[in-house]
Amino acid sequence: MRHQKAGRKLGRTSSHRKAMFRNMLTSLFEHEKIETTDAKAKELRKIAEKIVTLGKKGDLHSRRQVLRVISDKKIAKNLFDQIAPRYQSRNGGYTRIFKVGRRHGDNAPLSLIELIPEENVQKPKKRASGQQKKREAVSTAPK
Repeated sequence: MRHQKAGRKLGRTSSHRKAMFRNMLTSLFEHEKIETTDAKAKELRKIAEKIVTLGKKGDLHSRRQVLRVISDKKIAKNLFDQIAPRYQSRNGGYTRIFKVGRRHGDNAPLSLIELIPEENVQKPKKRASGQQKKREAVSTAPK
């Protein structure tokens, strides 16, 4: 029985799955978005989140762990220098998945998985100094 088994097999051997996800990760970090089937996108999201978290750490051990998965050194360098710093203030949720439609040949459900753009990354909100002063003025007014 297959109870409590994490991950999808996707009709492939373990070595084929591993190679496929390594290639998909490389493409995702190179182009920042890729179109694939729903099931592959959902599995890829798990792996990509872990790789970006390693990129945020940025130490030597993390670099070596990333290079085990992403063999292209140029893309790994891009991950550590440009992609990971973008998400420094964010704890997870670096990717998002959009449903695109269905593929013509086999009617498979397609999705677009992308890294969240820089403008959508949450920044700490600052209070407007004018609003704070108004509250103080209202509370200290004599009655």
